[in-house]
Amino acid sequence: MNLSMISASVTMGQLQRKMDTLSHNMANSNTTGFKRREATFSDLLFQQVNNNTDTRYETGRLTPNGIRVGAGAKIAQTALRMEQGAIMQTGRELDFAIAERDHFFEVESVENGQATSYLTRDGSFYLSEDPQNPNALTIVNAKGDFLLDGGGNRFTLPMNFSEIKLSATGELEAILNDGTTQDLGQLQLIRVLKPHLLEAAGDSGFKIPDLAGLGFAEADVFEQVAGDEGRLIQSSLETSNVNIGQEMTELVNTQRHYQFNARALSMADEMNGLINGIRR
Repeated sequence: MNLSMISASVTMGQLQRKMDTLSHNMANSNTTGFKRREATFSDLLFQQVNNNTDTRYETGRLTPNGIRVGAGAKIAQTALRMEQGAIMQTGRELDFAIAERDHFFEVESVENGQATSYLTRDGSFYLSEDPQNPNALTIVNAKGDFLLDGGGNRFTLPMNFSEIKLSATGELEAILNDGTTQDLGQLQLIRVLKPHLLEAAGDSGFKIPDLAGLGFAEADVFEQVAGDEGRLIQSSLETSNVNIGQEMTELVNTQRHYQFNARALSMADEMNGLINGIRR
């Protein structure tokens, strides 16, 4: 395989990864709180070939001597884009839209008896029977994972409530059937200062990596902030930040690049066949 075929085949593999990223974005254009990803490219190693050592013929040359033969391109990174999605009113008491970038809900999942937490901007929550108290309710997401307050505890509601309200200071309150108000706890958010460090946890969820291994302190990466008025909007949801038109345009351009490299690979193969025919 010659250099032109290597360069084209390597680039085609990387372009396929970019098309996978774009397709994933488009497939989640209607997913609540979804954040798109964007692939960026960089050159792979290249080889400098000095094919003309006679400098008498290089007078007036502005470019470097010789030619550069690259090995194709690679995806440098697939960055998480945190642009704010549109706010959509739903009228549900347990729908909360985050109105600021880089903020997340913290939820807890339990698998094989082991509790772990992750972050999400999907603010669609529901009520479920509290597994630790059959006479109470708790707040969960669509997967059945528990919404956590600022102290890392699950919210607990009595059965005899008629309404759930979010106060201006971010306190969740239950209005009981007798008209009294019960404080459920502070609805806090996690503000991620370095969102590029987040690792995908599936279903629009993210987890914080091992910060000690990366050489970061917790205060450098995230902080807890109150989900007060202005940061949270009750009875609303944040839609995906995917722009279908933009993604389609990028997908068409990427497909054109893929076809160009496929054509280069085909032409190199034809040239090899021609050379082999001359030898015979």
